Amino acid sequence: MKRLNLIFVFIFIVIFTLLARVYFLSIKSNTYYEELSKRNYIKKIYDVPNRGIIKDRNGKALAMNKLGFSINLKPHLRSYKNKKNLDKLISLINKHFPEYEKEELYKEYKKVDSPYKHDFVKVVKYIPYDKFFKKYTLFNSLDNIQIKPEVKRIYPYRQNASHIIGYVGKASRLDIENNDFSKHSGIIGKIGLEKYYNNKLQGELGYRNIKVNALNKEIELLEEKKPSTDNDLTISIDIELQEYVQNIFPGKGGAVIVMDAQTGELLTASSFPEFDNNIFVDGISVKEWNKMRTDFNHPFTNKLINGKYPPGSVIKMGVALSFLENGIPPNYSVYCTGVLQIGNRKFRCWKQSGHGKTGFVKAIRESCDDFFYKGSLKVGINKISTTLGKYGIGQKTGIDLDNEHYGTNPNKDWKLKRHNLPWYVGETVITSIGQGEMLTTPMQIARYTAFLATGKLPKPHFAKDSYEEPLEIPHEKKHLNIIRKGMYEVNNHKKGTLYKYSRNSKIIMAGKTGTAQVVSIPQSEKKRMKESELEYYHRSHAWVTSYGPYDSDRKYVITAIVEHGGHGGSAAGDMVKKIYHKLQELGYIKDTK
Repeated sequence: MKRLNLIFVFIFIVIFTLLARVYFLSIKSNTYYEELSKRNYIKKIYDVPNRGIIKDRNGKALAMNKLGFSINLKPHLRSYKNKKNLDKLISLINKHFPEYEKEELYKEYKKVDSPYKHDFVKVVKYIPYDKFFKKYTLFNSLDNIQIKPEVKRIYPYRQNASHIIGYVGKASRLDIENNDFSKHSGIIGKIGLEKYYNNKLQGELGYRNIKVNALNKEIELLEEKKPSTDNDLTISIDIELQEYVQNIFPGKGGAVIVMDAQTGELLTASSFPEFDNNIFVDGISVKEWNKMRTDFNHPFTNKLINGKYPPGSVIKMGVALSFLENGIPPNYSVYCTGVLQIGNRKFRCWKQSGHGKTGFVKAIRESCDDFFYKGSLKVGINKISTTLGKYGIGQKTGIDLDNEHYGTNPNKDWKLKRHNLPWYVGETVITSIGQGEMLTTPMQIARYTAFLATGKLPKPHFAKDSYEEPLEIPHEKKHLNIIRKGMYEVNNHKKGTLYKYSRNSKIIMAGKTGTAQVVSIPQSEKKRMKESELEYYHRSHAWVTSYGPYDSDRKYVITAIVEHGGHGGSAAGDMVKKIYHKLQELGYIKDTK
């Protein structure tokens, strides 16, 4: 009897346990398994929008997307049983598209194919639509092959404006960590506007929540969000003007900027030499990369914002303003004999015979070094540096491009921190003419020139969203008018350093030339060595910065540097005049003589 009772107890416990489990599964776990069921049978598919088109101010596409196709082969075809199928497919691709060699196709397949991967292997990344569409039916009807539509980023103007437009490339692991969108698109902006405005250009992902069965077959569309379509970016560049500048640029390396002096809008921004953006979209070869990387003219450097050059005489207007702001009267003059001796060292003016009696206007017009030597000794480097800093020298311009350099606006504190050395009087003298430790970018000089033209400091920019009101810089208008008169006479006085190149122009300009030494030429020599006697890479850089029309409410700054071009006027003067005439031809300039 006791044994029978134990059996009944055991049966009761088993039945109770089963009933409890049924209760838990049917009631308590219902919500859990319902959610699990949804997860198992609802699939989220992301839709990547087409990358936005970059357009110039007139709507011409500078970066666009072109439809094409990729060729993908079934995985695991390398086995003995399937090898013939693989050979046949690769031979077929090579037959119809001979530019894809068999060895390279095999290599591409082997690189990706794996026993652990079941996705089709992409052996041809992109063939343009117009080249492939006649073959589409043939390839799409074959077993073991998959044809997929692809969109490729294209730069129709090739190297033109390459440094500002930039390019896209394959998203790296770090890119994906910082930008989840690139995990789905596979590409990301690498440099230039493609990088700076990447978030706008890539847009917003769409998605579809789809109900699928156990065979992964779509049953029902549950929810859908369309990808964004307003991803385009219109910039201020005029590509016709940009092309014109590219065609007339006289040197191997350098930069040219055309900017609206009032707003900072950039109509042209060229860095030379340029490169073809398209070669980076699929990945550049090691051979091509090494060739460009070792080019002495540095095609990968965006010289507009990363090229750091001694400004030479184009800085003299800012230095002259520092004299006027710090107690030197407008009627101040010196007598230039062609040389200034300080201790045992001689500092020569570029004109060996001297300029004679020279005041502010003449010093700018004829670029008299001696005037600035002597004035700098009265004012001192710290006050000069402070004034130049107000006009953006040694400061980032705020342009809508990444990795802009500061340049160098040296003074006593800077040298002590940088070199742990005191400042010497001779350094003040050479800094006053834009040599020594002073380094500027072409964009800084363009912005500073805009201040000289308008009395305000604009922010250079490409996109309208990046516009900011120009900075009001405290200054005496009468002082600025003295500087403007000197710049006017550079172009319009017979002794001006740009007179030869602008005397027959219909547009009244004001400007300044500059020659920035690359190597030191001993000051003790009786005569300076001619630029033509120096090796090319030892020749001075040639500057011209200008604004015009002189009396117009709407003025345009043109700043140009020709690397190793020698003297500013002779290297760039004629080019700058031609650009002003092109501005008139395109309708930007309406005021003439």
